[in-house]
Parts: sequence; C-alpha cells; structure tokens
Amino acid sequence: MSSQIPQITLNNDVEMPVIGFGVYQIPEDQTQQAVEAALEAGYRSIDTAAAYMNERAVGRAIAASGIPRQEVFVTTKLWIQDYGEDGAKRAFDRSLDRLGLDYLDLYLMHQPLGDYYGSWRAMEKLNRDGRTRAIGVSNFYPDRLVDLITHNEIVPAVNQIETHVFFQRTDDQQVMRETGVQHESWGPLAEGGRGFFENPVLSDISAAHGKSVAQVALRWLVQRGIVVIPKSVRPERMAENLDVFDFELTDEEMAHIATLDTGESHLMNHHDPESVKWLGGVRFDT
Repeated sequence: MSSQIPQITLNNDVEMPVIGFGVYQIPEDQTQQAVEAALEAGYRSIDTAAAYMNERAVGRAIAASGIPRQEVFVTTKLWIQDYGEDGAKRAFDRSLDRLGLDYLDLYLMHQPLGDYYGSWRAMEKLNRDGRTRAIGVSNFYPDRLVDLITHNEIVPAVNQIETHVFFQRTDDQQVMRETGVQHESWGPLAEGGRGFFENPVLSDISAAHGKSVAQVALRWLVQRGIVVIPKSVRPERMAENLDVFDFELTDEEMAHIATLDTGESHLMNHHDPESVKWLGGVRFDT
C-alpha cells in the first residue's frame, strides 16, 4: 500500500486506505486517464460501480499502472436491477470480468431498495468463497442497516453514504460505531453545491492552515474516522486532495464546522417516495 495514506481496519481485519479515488460521473472515455493519474499521484483505493458504466476503463488503468494487484483496493457496486440471490451472483461475475480482476476488495449493494436480503445472501457467499475480501452497503439509513445486520450472518464492513459539511450524519455514524460498520463518505465535497468553496467558515479555517477549502473538508471527515473518496479529473486537484495528513483541525475548528450541518440531503432523499420510485426504475447495461 502507498505509505503516505493511513489505513483503517474493517470489521473483518481487512485494511482499507482512508482516502480513495471516486469515479462517479467520469465518462468512460476519460476514466482510464483519470485513474492512471490518480494512481500516479499515490491513490491506492479506487471506487467504481456497475451503474457508473466505467468499470472496464478502471480495470485498464489498474493493469496499465504496473502496480501489484494486492496494493490497489478496488470497490465496485451492485445495481438494483440485478438484486436477488441469483442476479447478484451473475452481476458480480460481470463486474469482475469488466474490471479484469480475479477478486474484489469490497463489493457494495448500491441502494437499500428491492431484494437486498437475497443480494446479501449472495454477497455473503462471495465473501466466504474469497471472491471479495469484504462486503458492504451504500445509502443505507440506520434503520435498514440495523435490520440487515439483525437478520443476517455477516455484518457489512462498510456503509458508503452521502456525508459532507452540510449533511454530517452524526447519528448514522454513531449507529455504525455501535455495530462495527465503517462509515465511508460519498460526495465529501458536497459536489460543490450550496456555495461550498466560498463558505466563510471553511474559508477562514483554510486560511489559518494555509490549505484549501477542499483539504479542510476532507481533513474534517478523516478526523471523524470517516473514509473519503473525492473525485477530480485534474491531476493537481488529485494531489491536493491527498495532501491532508500534515495538519490537524483543532477542537474549536471541528465545532465551527459542525454548525454547518443542515441535517438533510442535498443530492438524494431516500425517504422520498418519488425518489425511491425513480431509483427503482433506473436500468443500466450491467
């Protein structure tokens, strides 16, 4: 693993870099170049999904990098249309084939919808068979997370949820701590919304440390023990996002950032019936 990135240990003793590179919304024709640049910058964790339609490009970049397979932590995700015990097994095989890999490091259910029980049974078997080193979920609120844990054998290693300064998820994180699930943030920079980069609280703290607003926001998450997967197609920003381990936010600064929490999603509300209906109808060529 890259020595500059600290590792966290999941509930099954698998180690995962605390910062990874996300490829959500990167077009496939740009993904290989972006991932190659990220690996060159020092990233050793890559997060993709069947629904992102760029797994093949991620696999090509990993192969082209020359970095030993065991040094790159690879995550992909199962989409709703393939949920169910049999569908999940087939979808896993297709993802692995597209990535050109013999195994995954982390396989996630992408949404808490549809037959996630059947999917989890398939994922448990994939984990036991060594085909994926860890399994987890994405976008699960505490009630569904606890429900899944209570009625199954393997506790999810990770729950990847929208988490940023405007949607801080402290209650969710507490439940994850109590159940041994690692909190991972998608959208750690709030996708630039709500004036994120001009926010006065973040700007003042960034000036005090000689760091960027993005670095402060990522450092705030890392100090909370949250794994982050920022995305950029610009090599200088990739490097900047990794450079968050040479400073520390004070308790006062952490408390100031805590005041920015709105307590609600700015990107996707999984409690909204129309959003749930829309997600359930989305189909990809997976």
